[in-house]
Amino acid sequence: MPGVSRVGATSGEGRGFSSRALPTEEELASFRATVLLRGRELYRDLPWRRTRDPYAIWISEVMLQQTQVSRVDGRWQHWLELFPTVDALAAADSADVLGEWQGLGYNRRALSLWRAAREVSAAGGRMPSDEAALKALPGIGPATAAGIRAFAFDLPGVYLETNVRAVLLHEFFPEEDAVADASLVPIVRATCPKDASNAEDDPRTWYYALLDYGAHLKATVPNPSRRSRSHVRQSRFEGSHRQKRAEVLRILLAHRADPRGGVDLDTLSVELSREEVAAGRSEVDASVAQTLLAELSKEGFCHNNGNIWCA
Repeated sequence: MPGVSRVGATSGEGRGFSSRALPTEEELASFRATVLLRGRELYRDLPWRRTRDPYAIWISEVMLQQTQVSRVDGRWQHWLELFPTVDALAAADSADVLGEWQGLGYNRRALSLWRAAREVSAAGGRMPSDEAALKALPGIGPATAAGIRAFAFDLPGVYLETNVRAVLLHEFFPEEDAVADASLVPIVRATCPKDASNAEDDPRTWYYALLDYGAHLKATVPNPSRRSRSHVRQSRFEGSHRQKRAEVLRILLAHRADPRGGVDLDTLSVELSREEVAAGRSEVDASVAQTLLAELSKEGFCHNNGNIWCA
């Protein structure tokens, strides 16, 4: 490991982490020193790092999932202008939330944010800091919960996301492929500071250092995350079923201001076909549009009001 003894450089086996329970205390200490040093050198002064508001940090964590930082910077601020608190988000129309989310990836994330905000608001409007309580909310998994706990509350946890994986794979598993998260989690748990007693080495500072070092590695060496067993190459979006669903939702959102509050099936089919043909693909008939609408309706993205489909 650059500057640190690597797990796996033992007895010629080259199998690394699988050969023992954990790196030695010396290896972990050396790794931590390296990460903290690199974190100070590579620190990114991002806007969501200037707050301790758990709601604002939660929004940033969800926006940053599989989305470039440059795209989130600006969108995050505008979101907070529209929905400044968890209660404001809970009180918003779901279509307004989906409309603001456009261009930020999976629409399910926006709907989950809205549903989770409604639960938090109904419980008093205070974001929980307890890991189990966070993970019980719609759309919040282990990594998002750990991120909220670390960055808002300075609490320890296992925050394992793509940049963190990149660091661990680069430092501890440089020659291995298909490394399982089960091999990484014990290292994450063992290296995270246990409390916030040291402002230069608390959970918040530690994970920012890992994130910034990981972003640097992904920009300067072949992406180590590709050697993770959990790494999945994202399927092509253009022309996919997912793309058509997203386009249908955009059409529905665009028709919200119509006198009828929505759009009929035939008009939606024509507009969807127009988009498909403009992209060099075949027209879409009404049966395909109907199937897409039924899926979206079942998941809570839209509803049918007579013969009019509304977001």
